[in-house]
Order: sequence, then C-alpha cells, then structure tokens
Amino acid sequence: MLFNSYIFIFLFLPIVLLGYYLLGSRGHSRAAVYFLTAMSLGFYGYNSISALLILFVSIVVNYALVCLMQKTERTGRRRMYLIILLIWNIGLLFVYKYSSFFLENINLAFDTDFSPLQLLMPLGISFYTFQQISYGVDCYRKECKGYQFSDYLAYITFFPSISSGPIVYHSELIPQLQDPERKKVLFTHLGQGLYAFSLGLAKKVLIADTLAKVVSVGYANIPELNTFSTILVMLSYSLQIYFDFSGYCDMALGISRMLNLDLPVNFNSPYKAVSITDFWDRWHMTLTRFFTKYVYIPLGGSRRGLPRTLLNVMIVFLVSGLWHGANWTFILWGALHGLLNVLEKALRIKDRKIPVLLRRGFTFSFVTLAWSIFRAPSLSDSMALFGGLFSGGFSLYQPIRDKFMDVIEISFLYRAGLGGLMESRPWLMLTLFIVVLMAACFTMKNTQEKMALFAFSPEKGSRRKMLWKCLVTAGLLFWSILSLAEISEFLYFTF
Repeated sequence: MLFNSYIFIFLFLPIVLLGYYLLGSRGHSRAAVYFLTAMSLGFYGYNSISALLILFVSIVVNYALVCLMQKTERTGRRRMYLIILLIWNIGLLFVYKYSSFFLENINLAFDTDFSPLQLLMPLGISFYTFQQISYGVDCYRKECKGYQFSDYLAYITFFPSISSGPIVYHSELIPQLQDPERKKVLFTHLGQGLYAFSLGLAKKVLIADTLAKVVSVGYANIPELNTFSTILVMLSYSLQIYFDFSGYCDMALGISRMLNLDLPVNFNSPYKAVSITDFWDRWHMTLTRFFTKYVYIPLGGSRRGLPRTLLNVMIVFLVSGLWHGANWTFILWGALHGLLNVLEKALRIKDRKIPVLLRRGFTFSFVTLAWSIFRAPSLSDSMALFGGLFSGGFSLYQPIRDKFMDVIEISFLYRAGLGGLMESRPWLMLTLFIVVLMAACFTMKNTQEKMALFAFSPEKGSRRKMLWKCLVTAGLLFWSILSLAEISEFLYFTF
C-alpha cells in the first residue's frame, strides 16, 4: 500500500487513527498497540502475502536468536548467536537483493551459465533487516531490555517506516509504544501531522512525479540529448529524488505525529550542505548513523590514524552504494562519495576559508553529477549521458518538452493567455520550474522547522498564521488528491 493512494488516505489512515485512539482513550493501551501492529501487517501485506510471510519469518528468527542470546552470560555462546543472527539477516538480504547480480557477474567473469534466481525482492527488506541487525547487536552489547515479542513485532512492522525508513532504533520507538499517555488524542499533534503529511504528499505528487516524466524521457533517449537537454535531465533527476525522498520522510513523520509518536529526523535540507560530509549528515541521516555505529566504529573509526580512518570511510561508502542496489552504478556512486569524503578529511576542507556559496555550489554540482550515475541503467549509459554535456546545442529535446507540457497545470497557463509565450520559448517553463525548485531547496525552511512553528495560540497574530497554515494544508491535500490519477511508488521502495 502506498501513502499516495486513495485507499490509504480515505480508508486505511482514518481507520488506524480511529481504532488506535478509541482503544487508547478507554485505557486499553496494549490493545491499541496490538491494533496498530495488525494494521501495519495489513499495510505491508496489501500487495504481497509472500513478502509478508518472509517478513514474519525474519522477525521470528531474529527474536528467537536474541532471546537465546539474552538467556546466557557466556561470551562465546552470545557471540555465536550474534554471528548466526548476522549470517541470517545478511544472507536473506543477499538472496533476495544481490544473488542475481552476483550470478550475472560470475557468468561474465568465468564464462559460466548460471541462471539468475527469479525472486521478487520484498518491499523494505533493506530497512527492516538493518533494524533487526541493530537490535541484535545492541542486545549482544547488553544495551537493550528484554522486550516482549508483541513489542518487537510492533517496532519492526510500524507501517510509516517499514517501506523506506527511517531506520529506527528500538530505544526510540518501543518506549513510546509502551507509554499509555501517547494513546490520548492531542489536537496539536494531529494538526502538525496532517500539515507535514500534506507537504510530503505535495512534494511527491506535484513535484517529484512531474519531474519523473522528464527524467524517464531523457534516460530513454540519451543519445539524442544535446548539452542543454542533458543538463536539464540531470537537474530534473537530482530534484526528483530530493522531493520524492523528502516527501516520503515528511509523510512518515506526519503520520507518526498524528499517532503521538516521534520518528528520528531522516532528511534535513541536504542541498544546503557545504561539503559532501555535510551532505551525508543531512541526507538519509538514519542510514548514515547506522553505518557509523555498526560499521565505521567497529572497523576502528578514526582511532587508528589518518590512513586507517580514510580506508574505513571508503569501506562504509562502498557498502552504502551496494546497499542502495545491485548494480555497478550504485557501487561507483558510493565510491565517488567515499572518495570526496576522504579528500575532504585528508585536505581538512572544513578548516579552510572558502566562501559558503562556493562550497554549496560545488557540493550540489557534485551530488547532481553523481545522481546521474545512480539513476543510469548501466555504467555505459551513465558515460553516454556525461558525453551529452559536451555534445553542444542549446535547444530543448522535443519529446521532453512535449511530456512536460502534458502536465495538467500547464493547461491552466494556456487558458491564462500564456500559450504564445510558451510556444515561442519551449524551454522556458521547464527551466523556470527547475530554477524555482532549486531556489526552494537552498532557501526555504524544511518540514521539521515548519512543524515546530505549527502550534495553536490565542494571540491574534498567531491565529492568523495558524489559519494560513490550515488553508495551505487543505489546499495542498485537495490539489494533490486531484492529481493522484497516476499513482507511483516512492524511489526508495526499490532500495
């Protein structure tokens, strides 16, 4: 089930809120959690019962191994259970996500003929696998309590985060689920949550999905692109993945806030970053902290001298690239980000007096170029796209222009009398759209900041601001719902 679908907005979410608060307000706190867990399982299994079965088996095995680990004080036996837990989780992820990629490369390297496994990757397997690894490692380190199975099940299956994150630690969510006070309706939280949800839905439906049309045409016709069209396609994907992931994070944050639950911030205006290191402190923040805590620090972190630190950074980013997908494009993308991080640390860039605008411009340019490799179907396609930057020509590729002009909002501009201008300058509307979005990324407050300002107050000025936010919420919801004719998945669903 998708957040950006009629069944979720008009049926699933209202039932969840109604059932959760009805049970909680009558003192049935545990029943409210059971109800939320049942709805989360229904959310996950809506499109695939087999994926739900894989998820449930994974949860049972992980919980059983942790219970065995917690029942013994013998270090060797605890370590054995941890190793089994890691093999189980990484093995499950390898089979469903990487086995075909591995076999294809074995065939290429050794001229063999292994048949790729025809397995459908379960939704969110990368996210719930990492959450279970974090729980298992924390229990091995004696950093977690012995939670009941129902609490663990609710934690892993929590529907706002299971599909595309954030990667939540047990200490962040389970205590909230156990708190009876969080089962009582708080209208401020409902308002904040709906506001965040509406912003996220608009980012996904009105912006990311519009840019997706341009990106799809561009990547399907790479040899036909000139310099100008290549630049617009690259910028379009950079903005598409930004608003797509930002939209999901906003919606997950908003849904959780409606339930009086707080998820960790996962997206903090990453295009305002002034370095690649800063970018990764802002983009997919819970993934960064997972790799820091469970990969970088166990490798030695920065405790063993600069050369070892730089090696550890490269390992983390290569693993991060591979985590995003089974393709050499993802590995190269991770390697490039790792290389820039290494160079920044080796050259102590953060200590140098470089103007902020120059830092930000370089960071955004590098990230955008790297996203072009990330999006490409193959390394050869990514190199062909880079070649388009030097092909010359500054006209907009006609199929891109036609696809963008099909957007329903453009028809209103025609009716407003701007048709002649748009026909005489076919590049204008898409270019203007991209420039406005870039300006928004660089200057506007993010959703967390806006939510913090969303509070009811009796003061006259505050009431006007609140009325304006309510109108914005209603307007964005109405506009986005009208645009749900073509429902699309979030990009991070495939990772």
